[in-house]
Amino acid sequence: MSKVEEVRQEATIQPETTAHFPIVAEGTGKTAANEGAKQKEVYNAELYAAIQESYIPKWSKSSIHLYWCVFTAFCCACANGYDGSLIGAITVMPHFKSTMGSQDDGWQVSVMASLYSVGSIIATPFAAAVSDRWGRRVGMVCGAIGIIIGSIIAASSFGMAQVTVGRLILGSGIQFMTVAAPAYSMEIAPPQWRGRCTGFYNCGWFGGAIPAALVTFGTQYIDSDWSWRIPFIGQCVACLIVIVSVFFIPESPRFLFAKGREQEAIDFLAKYHGNGDVQSRLVQLEVEEIRESVRQQREDKAIPWWDFRVLFNTHEGRWRSAQVLMMGVFGQFSGNGLGYFNAVIFKELGVASTAQQLGYNLLNQCLQAIGAGTAVSQTDRMPRRKVLVIGTFGCAVMLAINGALSHVFGNQPNNLSLGQAALAFYFLFNIVNAFTYTPLQGVVPVEALDNNRRAKGLAFYGFLTGCLGFINTFCTPIANRNIGLNYIWVFVGWDCIETVCWYFFGVEAQGRTLEELEWVYNQPNPVKASQHVDKVVQQADGTVTEKLIEHEL
Repeated sequence: MSKVEEVRQEATIQPETTAHFPIVAEGTGKTAANEGAKQKEVYNAELYAAIQESYIPKWSKSSIHLYWCVFTAFCCACANGYDGSLIGAITVMPHFKSTMGSQDDGWQVSVMASLYSVGSIIATPFAAAVSDRWGRRVGMVCGAIGIIIGSIIAASSFGMAQVTVGRLILGSGIQFMTVAAPAYSMEIAPPQWRGRCTGFYNCGWFGGAIPAALVTFGTQYIDSDWSWRIPFIGQCVACLIVIVSVFFIPESPRFLFAKGREQEAIDFLAKYHGNGDVQSRLVQLEVEEIRESVRQQREDKAIPWWDFRVLFNTHEGRWRSAQVLMMGVFGQFSGNGLGYFNAVIFKELGVASTAQQLGYNLLNQCLQAIGAGTAVSQTDRMPRRKVLVIGTFGCAVMLAINGALSHVFGNQPNNLSLGQAALAFYFLFNIVNAFTYTPLQGVVPVEALDNNRRAKGLAFYGFLTGCLGFINTFCTPIANRNIGLNYIWVFVGWDCIETVCWYFFGVEAQGRTLEELEWVYNQPNPVKASQHVDKVVQQADGTVTEKLIEHEL
């Protein structure tokens, strides 16, 4: 063994890959040979080098088609976001309350809102099975059909029982979409666009929430039951776009590899990741890694569709599932669940009229969209773990200030400036939360799961979000009636716990291929392993020519 190989073996436990540039020890003097060269720290030297040499034109025909593929997945999230904004607005509409015999809050509203989450929970195993067996596109179509059926039932209701049945079916459809769509968005994206594509998918929440807020703000002036029936029907629009679009978009290359359709998968990667060049360095790296990943999975015993033990029966599986578990719980229970009933919260902070409440609901959705959109634009540059630690603590601070002001306003209801200040910090909380969680709710679970676990893991993620969504939608109206805005303090304390969990258990996935993360999760301490960086030499023309190995970690 040569001296350089000895240094490399001692310096890092990262597995060997096919090297495309020399690997040298620091201090040999070789790096100074080329004028204009500079050293860089990257998480994956091979991937970084391949990206530098594989240019993808942003506005080529194939790139535009890829954007449409991501937009189709985006529409799946729109359907979910539409409902999140819709239900809080409809429950305060006079004609809806008159027809259903309900109030702004209480157990009837809790049941109607929470049945959506129950439907999502029930559909969990079936959504995973469809996505794994027939592909991501079929999963999205099944979800779209379920949502359309549920919307029609809810829109034609003349009683609370029919609305709840419609929402149960709606929730089932959403689960099929939330399993298939983020996996599709992640698997079709080039590595250097992965964070933005998947983050953009999850921003579809606001792509639905803002139109829902606009529609309900407008239809409140209709003096009939159509004031709430039209918003229910509007939930079908994004689903119709999905159903039509799936006939014009390709299937995920990782799904194609898993089904033995290698040539179709390679053609996809060459067209969309290699600018038509099958010999592109990035394409060759992806083909090599996906092929090896699929080969290893085929060597494992076939896992029945109903068996979810693969998520927990190994050290690697438990760490992967921990990321899914944390994002599933924290992403739903950081205080953002209060947004299901924004209109009621605004009323308690001194916003009297229904029109003003719905107007503030629209403003809130727009502010959140700005926060989320800003984060999406930086997702491929920002470390995931650091954003989650700092952002979650920021959520706790904003909610604490809001809670304190709300408490004082409760004792001085005539001091409207206190209510307005509390409202301002509630808006700030939502902006910080959207920046922190909205893109990463789509990114973190899919990055954490390998191809063999992805559908089941996302179904598990959907199950978690369904359970927490049930708590949010069932408990919030009841808690609001009993303790009012003091309910906020529950989330202040919980956000502090979340911050600690992200710091000690959050695995950094930014800058690595999905397949290379297997090495990270197989280490004794994946959190520490995920922070390992390579040092490379990048020439003035952007070419990466050398990988430097430190003598000590």
